[in-house]
Amino acid sequence: MAKQRFRDVKQGRIAPPQTRQKPRASHRGNTPRNATLRERFKAFLTDSFMILMPIMYVVFYLVFNGREGFAAHKLLGWIYILVPYIIITALFLIKSGQTPGMRAYSIRVVDAKSGKQPSAAAIWLRQVLAVWDFLLFTWILQFFLKSHRTLHEILSGTAMVEAPEPGGSGR
Repeated sequence: MAKQRFRDVKQGRIAPPQTRQKPRASHRGNTPRNATLRERFKAFLTDSFMILMPIMYVVFYLVFNGREGFAAHKLLGWIYILVPYIIITALFLIKSGQTPGMRAYSIRVVDAKSGKQPSAAAIWLRQVLAVWDFLLFTWILQFFLKSHRTLHEILSGTAMVEAPEPGGSGR
């Protein structure tokens, strides 16, 4: 029975079943939708393993000669970890608007008002405030806002939105 249906479709006697795709843009026209909490979290985890873990390894074992050395100088160690992390992620965002994790889950950072690539100053501000946002637990704000924006995104005027498909219309 399945073969006959396939043959009917192949020979054009019946139309192939249509797959329904979810809309890529929100109700506001061509404005991309905000990134979901799930997409944001998966991108964060990916970036943590691709960017943060190698930095932590270098700091733990090459700078402080192991866990004990790091434990003796925790504040200095975290500064050695966070400063390169901020610089690397900011450079990714300045270049393409995406970190490797964001690229993997098709989201990007844009200016919240214009929807275009944010300025370098806004990205640097965003990345520095992101550390404070994480340390002070103000990132919890994203669970209560419909836009899922965090405090560092609100203060820097940026937003994480769904990226256009590769090969489609660009930024």
